[in-house]
Amino acid sequence: MEKNYIIAGFGGQGVLFAGKVLANAFMLAGKNVTWYPCYGAEMRGGTVNCEIVVSDDEVSSVHKQYADCVIALNQLSFDRFISKIKSGGMIICNSSLVKDERPRNDIEYIFEPMTELADEAGNNRLANMVSMGIIFEIEDSLNQDMFEKADDIVLPETRKHLAKSNLDAFLKGYKIKTPA
Repeated sequence: MEKNYIIAGFGGQGVLFAGKVLANAFMLAGKNVTWYPCYGAEMRGGTVNCEIVVSDDEVSSVHKQYADCVIALNQLSFDRFISKIKSGGMIICNSSLVKDERPRNDIEYIFEPMTELADEAGNNRLANMVSMGIIFEIEDSLNQDMFEKADDIVLPETRKHLAKSNLDAFLKGYKIKTPA
């Protein structure tokens, strides 16, 4: 089985970092994975997204036309990627920055105030880690231990002190009741 994930937001939201954490967690789960970043020339504030393709077999291609799941951390990302979700797929939205609109009736929607949840965890800049908690809760092959290991793999030595903050934000998303 092959699944395609897109994580999208603006520069500075940790989109690429979250994608690397997700990709590494799936590798820890024994899956074949590709991670493909896409970003503008801006350092912060420009649009950023990455695709993670996960498969039990070899990954057939890096860039897919449609995604099984999109994580939209801002409104622009929601608007851009809502049409790229497969019928039966899902979009996970940061309702702190995305209006609760449901223009399609053939996909599932999860709207959670990720920025506020990250703030409750101690750092409102960690909405990306809240989103990881939500996706890890949904995906049967992923769990908290894999998140902690993947986060440790991706965090550079100079930022290892952020591991506890990342976990706290992750747990805010991981404890959200999600659809079956």
